[in-house]
Amino acid sequence: MRIQFWGVRGSIPTPGPDTVHFGGNTSCVEVRAADKLLVFDGGTGLRLLGKQLVKQMPLEAHIFFSHVHWDHIQGFPFFDPAFVAGNRIHLYGGNNVSRTLEETLAGQMDHPNFPVHLTDMGAKMNFHDLHEGQALSLDDGKSAKVSITTARGNHPNGVWAYRVDFGGRSFVYATDTEHYPDHIDPGLLSLARDVDVLVYDAQYTPDEYKGVAGTGGSKVGWGHSTYAEAAKLATAAKAKQLILFHHDPLQSDAQVREKERKTRELFPNSSAAYEGLVIDL
Repeated sequence: MRIQFWGVRGSIPTPGPDTVHFGGNTSCVEVRAADKLLVFDGGTGLRLLGKQLVKQMPLEAHIFFSHVHWDHIQGFPFFDPAFVAGNRIHLYGGNNVSRTLEETLAGQMDHPNFPVHLTDMGAKMNFHDLHEGQALSLDDGKSAKVSITTARGNHPNGVWAYRVDFGGRSFVYATDTEHYPDHIDPGLLSLARDVDVLVYDAQYTPDEYKGVAGTGGSKVGWGHSTYAEAAKLATAAKAKQLILFHHDPLQSDAQVREKERKTRELFPNSSAAYEGLVIDL
């Protein structure tokens, strides 16, 4: 299994001199499990991934959306392989939104927001509505199975976390989820148990979350977590590696590095996600 990060920022793209190292594109993570291509979220990082994938067409991709807030879908209209006939794209999302995943993706490309409609894309698209606790099995074509398990997170309008198991290795993607004040989320704890790589929403520092640092006051109820809570979950789940994800748009490279340093005091095998990071399992 190979994991590559194409977008690691939260809320809004943040290009500029202060975000060069970690990157300013919003959420997108690629996972390769044998011959299967899995993509988690379609933020602006998806555009960069698409530029690479055009060299590998025709292709079949499985894109899993944690939820449909704009920073997680706004790269899809710029995903080049979706415009090419002969490609096949499976799109997965939770059934806990007011509209289906297909309706939401089409809506952001509808007039007057975008000049090209979803129905004008050339690739064959299959939409799949997921249910809580649902497990999927994808055949890798070599007598092994890629297993994907789902769990709900804690975020306004709902969010889904995913676990991938393949060949004795495992990966959990849990972004845009807020910790609980008095206990660890039991669903995420179960999902992340003994995982090799845990990617977790660590948008805020504890002081930013409480509103005693940063701007905008308290972030309680906004649907995001902290590096300290990330370390707490990783420890309880006995995760082997923790990746801090969904960096706040106000955090500079220096601030993300400091967040990474403090996390390592709590959970030594931790790193802050950056665009271009590759993890081989």
